[in-house]
Amino acid sequence: MPAEDSFFLADYIENKKGSSALDIGTGSGIIAKTLSKNFSLVVATDISISALRQAHETIDNCICCNAADALYSSFDLIVCNLPYLPSDELLDPTVDGLHDGVDIPSMIIKSASNLIKKNGKLVFLTSSLANYDILIQLCKSLGFDANVAAKKKLFYEELIIVECTKN
Repeated sequence: MPAEDSFFLADYIENKKGSSALDIGTGSGIIAKTLSKNFSLVVATDISISALRQAHETIDNCICCNAADALYSSFDLIVCNLPYLPSDELLDPTVDGLHDGVDIPSMIIKSASNLIKKNGKLVFLTSSLANYDILIQLCKSLGFDANVAAKKKLFYEELIIVECTKN
């Protein structure tokens, strides 16, 4: 079942358009399903085969892999609801981001960065609980213009959507 962060990200991307999109860490598949309304090709990846089985009910192109490591195509848009919670160890890969909530997200961003077409976009969701400034600086170092695009306050954190455009 999708959580509030997934719905926030789905609402943000619902009007994005292009020919190809990638949803990294698809989980329930809500992001990939939202993308399929405006993109002719949508690919969903996840490290969990059970998550992919659920997502495959609505999305045809599901690939079990770490981030985007198994892909060689390029995309107009890559979306990821990052595992952003700071943690000392990786107990739950759907939420644990490790040190400052950025170790796993940094790996995912690096995996995606070479798959984005020129002027394409990387959109990811993180949290005020993570040191998201590190992620923004990483994106800039990888050749993106990166900015906070939307925020949503929750009781104990603020959800943050960062949009990056490939130069």
